[in-house]
This record gives sequence, C-alpha cells and structure tokens, in this order.
Amino acid sequence: MRLRGIRSSKNVRVRRGSGRGGRAGGLGLVGVLAVLAIGYFTGIDVSPLLTGTGAPVTQESRTVTVEDDEMVQFVARVLATTEDVWTRKFEQQVGRPYQPPQLVVFSGVTQSACGGASGATGPFYCPADQMAYLDTTFFRQMEQQLGAGGDFAAAYVIAHEVAHHIQNELGILGKVDQMRRQSSQADANALTVRLELQADCLSGVWAQSVQGLMERGDLAEALNAARKIGDDHLQRQAGRVPQPHTFTHGTSEQRARWFERGFDSGQMASCDTFSARQL
Repeated sequence: MRLRGIRSSKNVRVRRGSGRGGRAGGLGLVGVLAVLAIGYFTGIDVSPLLTGTGAPVTQESRTVTVEDDEMVQFVARVLATTEDVWTRKFEQQVGRPYQPPQLVVFSGVTQSACGGASGATGPFYCPADQMAYLDTTFFRQMEQQLGAGGDFAAAYVIAHEVAHHIQNELGILGKVDQMRRQSSQADANALTVRLELQADCLSGVWAQSVQGLMERGDLAEALNAARKIGDDHLQRQAGRVPQPHTFTHGTSEQRARWFERGFDSGQMASCDTFSARQL
C-alpha cells in the first residue's frame, strides 16, 4: 500500500505502559464466545490460536516501544484514509457529516469503557467510548500465526474496526445489541455474524475508494486475511470441528465474499447483510 505522502490522523492515541496487568490466553472456544458476547462487538478474535496448550497465561501491560513507532505511523496514515473516505461517503450516501473514531494503540493489556482488553482478544471497537483498540503485536500475530501478512491485510483490519464505528454512527450496533439480548444464544450469534459481515463489506467499500494507493497483490492480501479469520478456519486451526451455531463472524467464504461485494459496488447500501436471504 502506497502511503508515502499521506497525512497522519490526529485521532490515534498511544498508551505507553498505562494499562494494568491481566489474564489472557487459555480462553478456548467457550472463552472466545464469552468475550464476543459481553455486549460490545469485537472485530477479530484469534484466541483459539493464541492459547496453545490451554494453560492460563498472565499477560502484563508492556510499554509501547520506539520500535513500534513505525507501526503507529502506519496505523495513523491508514486511519487518515478512512477519515477521508467516510467523510465523502457520508456526505454522498448518508447525507450528514461523519464523525471519525479515535484509535488506541496499546501493548499487552489496557482498559476501555467496555472493560479490560488484551492482545488475546484481537482488535475491537467499543461503542461506549467510540474508540477502536489495537495491540501492537497483532499484525505480527496475523502474519506468523494466521498466515495473513501484508500491509494491506493490516489496513483491512483497521478498516474493519472503523466499519464498526460506522455501524454505531448509523444506530445499527444499538439495534443489534437490543435484538441479541432478546434472542437465544444461537440466534444472537447469527445476528453478530451479519454485523461482522456488514463490517467486512464496508471495509470493501473503503478499499474500493483507495484503489489509487493499492499495489499489485494488495487485494489478494485483504481477501486472504478475510479467509484466515473465518470462524470455520479458526475453529479447524484450533483442532475443533466447525460448529456453525457458534459462529460469530462468518465463514471464510462469507467474509471474503462480502468484502468483495463492497469493493465491487463502492456503495454502503450494498452492505445490508440484515436483509440478505443468503449470506
């Protein structure tokens, strides 16, 4: 992704060693689903791959180092592209101004208005404080443990969390949360799948708008990342038989398909997963 000359967003906040220690790892599938159901909507959960033997691991807050500064600059520039894209899209397709989120870069563990967070839960968006949260080690984990490396794969992750903010701005998160509270666990999971696939589609809309910054292979990187974080793939990687009723993000095929749908159309209206008969 060509980011030289792109401005840096002023909405990135770096927390250097200000978080508290906490427990991470050892979550297993049940723990992952519990994390996903606590009331705010995570973006990507890689806990099944991070737990290893399943033994609890204490994870302490670490200082965001100078070595992380390059990653922080990358995040700030990608976030700036989302601000520019969604400012235009909201004006053209929604008819009102766009209010961008802040993005918190932390290391190890931190606190949000939605509760504690750690690198084990992956990047997430908290609607209570309208902030996205990203651990400094996540992109390395994507490449080394998920096989989803590449700068545009990382940019897709950022765009996905911003898409959750867009859903919050449009009132979708609140409506889905209310519906989830009145549903069975299986139905609540199905609603969350539609929410996540819509965020993937909106990420595709963003990607279509930054094609001028894309390099050869960037689209393939994003689609590969979408497939690597499908629920069926993650559960297989964790040594489990995929259980569709427990899915909370969609299958690899669904995630890639909805990203492509947004990329091909460039229209927010094409991302209405809640009206789709087939995902």
